[in-house]
Amino acid sequence: MPEMSVRPYREITFDKDGDVDTAQRDRLAQMDVTDLVMFAHGWNNSPAVANRLYSAFFAPFPGLLGPSASRLGYAGVVWPSMKFVDEPIPDFRPSAASDWGDAVDPTLDRETAQALVDFFPGHAGTVARLSQLLAQQPESEAAFAEFGRLARQLAEVPAGGLEAPFTDDLPWDEQGPPAVLYENTLTMCRKFALALEEAGAVTKEEPALWSSPFDGGLGRMWKGAKELLRQTTYYAMKRRAGTVGELGLGPLLGQLARSSPQVRVHLVGHSQGARLVAFALRGLPDGVRNVKSVTLLQGAFSHYAFAASLPHAAHGSGVLRDMQHRVDGPVVACYSRHDSALGVIYPLASSLAGDTHSVAGLDRRWWAMGHDGIQAVERTARLTLEEALRSGIPASGCVSVDAASVVRRGGPPSGAHSDICHAELARVVLAAGRIGR
Repeated sequence: MPEMSVRPYREITFDKDGDVDTAQRDRLAQMDVTDLVMFAHGWNNSPAVANRLYSAFFAPFPGLLGPSASRLGYAGVVWPSMKFVDEPIPDFRPSAASDWGDAVDPTLDRETAQALVDFFPGHAGTVARLSQLLAQQPESEAAFAEFGRLARQLAEVPAGGLEAPFTDDLPWDEQGPPAVLYENTLTMCRKFALALEEAGAVTKEEPALWSSPFDGGLGRMWKGAKELLRQTTYYAMKRRAGTVGELGLGPLLGQLARSSPQVRVHLVGHSQGARLVAFALRGLPDGVRNVKSVTLLQGAFSHYAFAASLPHAAHGSGVLRDMQHRVDGPVVACYSRHDSALGVIYPLASSLAGDTHSVAGLDRRWWAMGHDGIQAVERTARLTLEEALRSGIPASGCVSVDAASVVRRGGPPSGAHSDICHAELARVVLAAGRIGR
């Protein structure tokens, strides 16, 4: 394991079905600590890169804790996810394919193609054809139809897989089929291309050229095709995060409560990892109360996930309804308006297929938790980061913290989505968990 900035530290690895590395689980139970911070990554597919993220995020904790009766331990959750290497990560050295310039390369680099093959076993031929279409960019409606079919083929639940029940944040009769999986491919590619312009990821075209997706010059639509592939992949990753959280991390926390009843657990998740730790609450055995805080950093799932009643459909509820009550402390969602992955792209991908009556980015039904915090949950506290650090965080219930004052750096197409390694956010975790008090 690469060098870690804090001690004691343990790594906990899950497979795609939520099965845990039992030797790592046993070592976790042997930690002599009073408090354990467990962090789940969201954007990478490499344990080594996850380790770097955890080391950077945990680094401020010892200095912030100071003299304390708390014996703080750390754990990094590693689960099979992936990233597109053109997504720049603040404070991390970008790869050769990561250019923060004016235009995101619409082709598929070799590293990302291999990551797709690893993430979707048995689809090497599909990935090869997708790469070929992105490289050739044929001006043919048939080519776009083929691209959409192949991209969505990757996101299908594998036969006999466990992931199907973990796909949605809202009931389908309220949410409907997501545009990223069911909308006409050319229409979605056009929408994504326009969204990338808004996020500053590609050069802006003359508005008149976008009056119709079928007005000739189809080559420009390939600017949005890679984003369609990215969002389709993220849809599958979202499903996997729920699976690993409920079937893997939740039961593990139950086992830890039995083997180490004195340990107070504090869950932290970033992006899809935020969904993972939130779904772990559904997997907690009845009566387990060792989770003392949950901190969701730029959560890439619906801001209505915890809602008992949806604003646009009062009889509907979020998939995590009332799960905050399984935490013996607060559930804190940090969000930022500088996160263009969640503020621009996410609502477009999540919006209803065929819905021509609203603009996804303006329709609150499709917003993510990392864009504006937890919504439609009674008595949710709303604080700025400065208020949270100055006055503290409520001892229970849902809390939304506007972290835009520090979560603000990052290039297109994701913006500040991964700008999370800040001492201020470490302080939020400590405050939420009453660690050191």
